[in-house]
Amino acid sequence: MSHGDHSRDPCPYVILNDFGGAFAMGAIGGGIWHGIKGARNSPRGERLLGSMSAIKARAPVIGGNFGIWGGLFSSFDCAVKGYRQKEDPWNAIISGFLTGGTLAFRTGPKSALGSAVGCGILLGVFEGVGVLMNRMFAQPIPPMQLPEQGQATPALA
Repeated sequence: MSHGDHSRDPCPYVILNDFGGAFAMGAIGGGIWHGIKGARNSPRGERLLGSMSAIKARAPVIGGNFGIWGGLFSSFDCAVKGYRQKEDPWNAIISGFLTGGTLAFRTGPKSALGSAVGCGILLGVFEGVGVLMNRMFAQPIPPMQLPEQGQATPALA
């Protein structure tokens, strides 16, 4: 996400949009993954049937897992933005930390903390790469030439 991107919808719509996008991404990726896996694990004459069966069984689950992650992350991101009143890379890092901890909460505090730190670091790497890419591909602004003393400035048409 670009910093200062005010063209996005308000938070309730962003959360639903991010949930749906993450679900679709997970369902498509899970469909491809489990389609190949189902075909490889099926006997020779039943590869298409095995592939379709694996897709129907697992792709919606993978999509749901991605959707939950995306929806939670987006919810935390909106909450952090509202609390901090800033849009910077720290929002994504904090949101990733909270998302990882929340998703691992049922496995105990030690596991939740480890997952939170791992997700926070992962989002920190993503944000760091994004900042570096923005700096690397930013168009330099040429220096403005000021008229010298005594020269007339050109009239604007």
